[in-house]
Amino acid sequence: MRVQITSSGPTGIRCASRSVLLALVAFIASQVARAQDLAPRAYAITPLHGNAITLSYGFYSGQFDFNEAAPVTGATGKYNVSALSYYHSFSVFGRSANVLAALPYGVGNVEAVVGGEQRHTYKSGLADAMFRVSVNLKGGPAMELQDFTKWKQKTLLGVSLRVVPPTGQYDSTKIFNWSINRWAFKPEFGYSQRWNHWVLDGYVGAWLFTTNPEFPSVPVPQPQSQRPIGSFEGHLSYDVKPFLWLSLDGNFWFGGIATLGGQPNLKTKQTASRIGGTGSLPLGKHQSVKLSYSTGAFVRYAGDYDHFSVAWQYAWIGRPK
Repeated sequence: MRVQITSSGPTGIRCASRSVLLALVAFIASQVARAQDLAPRAYAITPLHGNAITLSYGFYSGQFDFNEAAPVTGATGKYNVSALSYYHSFSVFGRSANVLAALPYGVGNVEAVVGGEQRHTYKSGLADAMFRVSVNLKGGPAMELQDFTKWKQKTLLGVSLRVVPPTGQYDSTKIFNWSINRWAFKPEFGYSQRWNHWVLDGYVGAWLFTTNPEFPSVPVPQPQSQRPIGSFEGHLSYDVKPFLWLSLDGNFWFGGIATLGGQPNLKTKQTASRIGGTGSLPLGKHQSVKLSYSTGAFVRYAGDYDHFSVAWQYAWIGRPK
């Protein structure tokens, strides 16, 4: 999501609007791309031919810390993102693997004081789609349902690749866009260890970005690029009973210096951390509901926001017919 702050005043206001672009894009693009999400048990093993359809809703509310990279005050935003996703598990050389595809839709409001004037914008539309492929390296062989019911998790090691193509709504004449208008890739390594009812998860990865060839700028659009963002994520969860679990979540990310028209802005370097909790509740044989909440623990040039989400999932085992 990007913010449209129109400017018809003096040059100083136009330059401020340009700085706002760099700041808000660096923050909100990461949210739409799910760069800094908190996902416990992301490397959990499921039986072969496992399928799931998920409907999710996320609400974000908070403010932006520009680290003096832009002469902007009182920048706040409220937006929600709904998504439809599909999951399928399969085998890769005898190892458990899965693929996930998600299509999000966003609605948002952002306000900021730029050049002494209050600016506000609203927009709704399709955000960039997301695809993720994950393969287990250790501890999780591909198993049919009858074998999976006898299997007990110990140590799991896996890798994944998340891809976000520029499929959302984008207009280079507008500052407020749901698409980042470039490709984003996140290779990641995951670790999971179970001790009876307890599960410890840890992930390390990095977001890599291509160049946005038409980033809104004054007086004409310019190429905009962003350096990689490194990320660490950890979760400690407890099984209350089968399929009913609670988790404490946290992450940390850094980097992402933005460059516009060949000029990097060192003040746009991100350093931030989030903490939160997640709970999963089964609803019968095929359905479950997941609730999560997170907030900023430390923020330097990023969004200090509260995030609440709820997701309903319907899952089944079997080959597609």
